[in-house]
Amino acid sequence: ILQVFTEAYADVEREFVGVFGKLFPGGEGRLVLTDPSDMLTTGIEVEARPPGKKVKRLSLLSGGEKSLTAVALLVAIFRARPSPFYVMDEVEAALDDTNLRRLIGLFEQLREKSQLIVITHQKPTMEIADALYGVSMRGDGITQVISQRLNRAEVPDPDPVSASA
Repeated sequence: ILQVFTEAYADVEREFVGVFGKLFPGGEGRLVLTDPSDMLTTGIEVEARPPGKKVKRLSLLSGGEKSLTAVALLVAIFRARPSPFYVMDEVEAALDDTNLRRLIGLFEQLREKSQLIVITHQKPTMEIADALYGVSMRGDGITQVISQRLNRAEVPDPDPVSASA
C-alpha cells in the first residue's frame, strides 16, 4: 500500500504541476504532503498561485480559479492513472471564455487516449464534440432524447498530384 500510494502521489504531483501551468500560464501549482514522514496517514494539500496573485489559501481564489484548480487536480489524476473514459458534469460552468478555451485544450489532449462524456451548456465545449446528446420536452410534456453525431470537415489535400502518387 505504501509503495502504491507513494508512486501514485509522485505521478499525480508531477502531472499537477504541468496541468496547472497550462491552465494558469505564469502561475504555480503543486501538491504537498502534510506529513511526509508517515505516508500512510499523511494528507495532501493543494497549493495554487494564479499569475500575479500571492494566495495562501484556496478559499481566497475566485470561483473560476477554484473550479479550474479542481479540474487541474482531476486531469492530473487522469493523466497519472489513465482510464478508458471519463465523465465530467459541468466542470466548466464557472469559467470565463479564456479559461474555458484552455480547459478545452486539455479535453482535446485527454480524448486522444480516452473517451470523454461531458455534461455541459457551454457552446465552445459542444463544438469540439464528436456526438451530442440532449433531452428536450415536446409540447405535450413528454421528454425525448435527441442525438447528433458530428462529422469533422475534412481538409482537402492542396496538392492532389502527391496524394495520388
